[in-house]
Amino acid sequence: MRLTKARIAPLADSEFNDEQRDVLSGFGGHVLNIFRTMARAPKALKRFNVWGGYVLSDKNSLGPRERELLILRTGWLCRSGYEWVQHTRIGLQSGLTREEIDRVKLGPDAAGWSASDAALLLVADDLVGDFFVSDATWAGLADLSEKQRMDAVFTVGQYTQVSMFLNSFGVQLDEGQALDADFPR
Repeated sequence: MRLTKARIAPLADSEFNDEQRDVLSGFGGHVLNIFRTMARAPKALKRFNVWGGYVLSDKNSLGPRERELLILRTGWLCRSGYEWVQHTRIGLQSGLTREEIDRVKLGPDAAGWSASDAALLLVADDLVGDFFVSDATWAGLADLSEKQRMDAVFTVGQYTQVSMFLNSFGVQLDEGQALDADFPR
């Protein structure tokens, strides 16, 4: 975590106005700190939910496991502790093992990755490091369709943005969560 205290505090239930209640109504009973914070800009949150909903849905042509590899690597590279904690849980639900999640920290060159997994991790490394997928990395995605390649870039772009505002707003972990001890500070 970059900050130990929120710069922009998440809203308490008692603080919601009608517009905020409306945009948060789709989240059910438990609203995470990310959305409680974003609800301070309800029109932005409403649009964010549309794009984020695409990236996390089956409309994204990448499978959930591949998508989570990209999200976790992006969160790690962006030093977004909140993102890492949330997507570690989602990654485990999406078919990643605890060992694979730990290996995400080491990157695409770590022993044990398949060529396709390493290629996806390289996409995140390229985009976070240089905002561009190199020709060599692009060639490593030869097994993916054009739309899957596009969705890989969309996914990293979305979670780079998410990491930026989580880090900058100081969104803190939700109750009961703990930061991974290896997480860069």
